[in-house]
Amino acid sequence: MIERVIDVALRFRVGVIAATLLLVGGGAWSLTHINLDAFPDLTPNQVQVITPAPGLSPIEVENLVSYPIETAMMGLPGTRGVRSESKAEISVVTVSFDDAVDMYFARTQVQQRMQDAAAALPPGLQPMLGPPATPMGEVYQYLVESDRHTLMELKTLQEYTIKPQLRTIPGVAEVNSWGGLIQQYHVLADPNALSGYGLTLRDLEEALAANNANFGAGYIEHRSERYTIRGLGLLSDTAAIGEVVVATRAGGTPIRVRDVARVTVGPMPRQGAVSRDGAGESVAGMIIMLKGANGKEVVDRVEAKLEEIRTLLPEGVTVRPFYNQGEVVDRTTHTVFKNLIEGGLLVILILFLFLRNFRASVITASVIPLSLLFAFVAMKRFGISANLMSLGALDFGLIVDASVVMVESFIRRMGHAGAWTGDERRALIRRAAFEVGRPIVFGVFIIIAVYVPIFTLEGLEGRMFRPMAFTVCVAVLGSLLLALTYVPMVASYALRAGAERPVAWFEALRSRYARLLDWALTHRRGVVGGAFALMTAAIASLPFLGTEFMPKLDEGSILVETRRLPSVSLDQGMEIARQVEAALIALPEVRSVVTKLGRPEFATETMGLYEGDVYVLLNPKKEWVARSTEELIVRMDSVLSAVPGIDYNFTAPMAMRLDEAVSGVRTDLGVKLFGDSLEILQQKAEEIREVIASIRGAADVSVEVSSGAMQ
Repeated sequence: MIERVIDVALRFRVGVIAATLLLVGGGAWSLTHINLDAFPDLTPNQVQVITPAPGLSPIEVENLVSYPIETAMMGLPGTRGVRSESKAEISVVTVSFDDAVDMYFARTQVQQRMQDAAAALPPGLQPMLGPPATPMGEVYQYLVESDRHTLMELKTLQEYTIKPQLRTIPGVAEVNSWGGLIQQYHVLADPNALSGYGLTLRDLEEALAANNANFGAGYIEHRSERYTIRGLGLLSDTAAIGEVVVATRAGGTPIRVRDVARVTVGPMPRQGAVSRDGAGESVAGMIIMLKGANGKEVVDRVEAKLEEIRTLLPEGVTVRPFYNQGEVVDRTTHTVFKNLIEGGLLVILILFLFLRNFRASVITASVIPLSLLFAFVAMKRFGISANLMSLGALDFGLIVDASVVMVESFIRRMGHAGAWTGDERRALIRRAAFEVGRPIVFGVFIIIAVYVPIFTLEGLEGRMFRPMAFTVCVAVLGSLLLALTYVPMVASYALRAGAERPVAWFEALRSRYARLLDWALTHRRGVVGGAFALMTAAIASLPFLGTEFMPKLDEGSILVETRRLPSVSLDQGMEIARQVEAALIALPEVRSVVTKLGRPEFATETMGLYEGDVYVLLNPKKEWVARSTEELIVRMDSVLSAVPGIDYNFTAPMAMRLDEAVSGVRTDLGVKLFGDSLEILQQKAEEIREVIASIRGAADVSVEVSSGAMQ
């Protein structure tokens, strides 16, 4: 079989050239269309059920909302687990599925059960599905700012001008708004006036509801024309609301809303806010990417659309991005491709030094980009993104190994063959390829066999390492196919006869190796014993080596998770946020600081008012005073320790989202306690915290507060 492949490649050389050109074209197209990510999306296959529950305490949310929904989701096909989080006025139930389950099938199954569970919920509560995205899909965040407009006006612009335009972008699952004030009409009743007219709050509420609707009334025909009759009753401003009739006195005098209440424009009660650079509140928008979309392409489309939207905004309003996951992807992919290019050039240099034949070196080196293009085609076909893990593990030594053996066999044969014609050259190359073809194939399959166990990994480990194993295997298989077809074909055209010319340094190296080999064969027991001792020492050192599941990615920004007392008010929380921002912005490494306190209107977050995410955006490293990110975090810890009333820990935006999606805990290591008594759970949690804090290497150890909010 191997000899037949080689023979066909040499017999139909034009076909091999055409196939190579097709590979170049397909690989180039795949490279320009492949998904680019910093990391593979490690988040589980999840569907969220979000239920706003106005007015309910956490205990009531847990008993009346989360528990019925959670139990309804039990037993769905392909589920790996169900967990819930109950906060004041919000419930989020997360259903995790096997990776093989289609996302939209999972959402359909959850939606059917959700409708059944809705009947058991308190009246007026309506559960809804979260967006078809993953927590890693928060790819772009921006601020809407102005010195001339109020927070309510900026919020209105975000909701009715900016957000609808961004929702039209392919690959965008949701645009979430955070901070600002949502405009409402407030009817502030006067109890004395109501009592004087013999009315109640219910009378006022029913009158407003009955007089705030449009209706259809059929049509009339007049003089050969038809007129549609419309009843216009929607209230449009405070004056119209004030004119609504609540009741009629005995003499027919109407009692209007303005007689018993004051009508004003005011903000809707809110559960979150956004602050920036210690300068006060702002309005933020967050782009959530559809699961499986190309993050880099989505970010590019968002930036292009924002340029169009800016022309529609009133004078003085600016849209300023403060988090762009595309920048992280750009830096990561630039680093990966830079390392690939440098590694390729190094391999080419070594090939030229040791093969000592320029044409042979070029033939062998050309296998590297062709194998990468082969890998890109396979990655595009099977939906593997180009990221730090999938491309960072590529080893050019493995890729060119088969071609080096093949070309070296050609050179050796030609060096002893003397003069020959074109047909004789092809026959000589065929014999040389037949000689090493079988060992090459066996060697490559032994390499692939090492990666086969990785394909059996499941869950988080599988999502982490399977793309890496897949990319390496397809690249090595591509290099094997090229070594058996492309390399003999090109060699039959490019290589020429001639004896190998000895090089002094290489002959000296070969002579020294020969002497070392003779000594090793003479002292076999000592060599075997030394190898065994070295292996024993290596195994014995394993317990003393540090281990890490995944490398720490420098995202270019730092996220500080802050916590306050659960009873803190929104105003006090924003005051503490301003102090945190002022302390951090004073550092020369910090370019900007944005705090997202609480949760947005569409609760993709479950944070309370006492919790906040502080995005610390950094200047280029050449402007830093600190020598490393770790040293900068130490300095940030020093300045934040002077801010009273907060507990905090340091992480990065993508790392935090990954931790939260996997376990529901925003940290590398989390311990969950279950029981019926919050008091006992809190006590045991403090005991566990003390034990963990005493362990060497533990940092930012804290207990999530589960009580203390005033009621």
